[in-house]
Amino acid sequence: MKKTIIQKLAWFYASLFFFVVLLGYIPGLSSNGYLFGLFDIDPIDDILHLVSAIWAAFAAWHSFRFSSFYFKAFGILYCLDGIIGLIFGNGYLDLAIFLNGINALDLSTKIAINLPHILIGGLAIFIGFALSKKFKS
Repeated sequence: MKKTIIQKLAWFYASLFFFVVLLGYIPGLSSNGYLFGLFDIDPIDDILHLVSAIWAAFAAWHSFRFSSFYFKAFGILYCLDGIIGLIFGNGYLDLAIFLNGINALDLSTKIAINLPHILIGGLAIFIGFALSKKFKS
């Protein structure tokens, strides 16, 4: 069965998140739990990234409908995590806002840390809600 563009994009997201998990285990790219010296990556983050990758891969493998739902749900969750992180210095997906409260980081650090979540989540929202309508199978 031919895969749709939405399913191919879900495979891309799966690859992206598998790659993010692997990056944390490449010598020289992380030190003291910080990827590139900026992103605090702990086992909870690895698990969340791995679950995101597996969810995307399952959706891509299964169907257009599952892939479209993945982008809608994942995009909202991920983008909102980035926005909350931008405002409060900690996101909610890794429970940091609940466990550690507000983190008084400077604005440039908040942007650097949370921009990937906002962009990846925002793109997923666009794919799930707009692009999937255009390429509906």
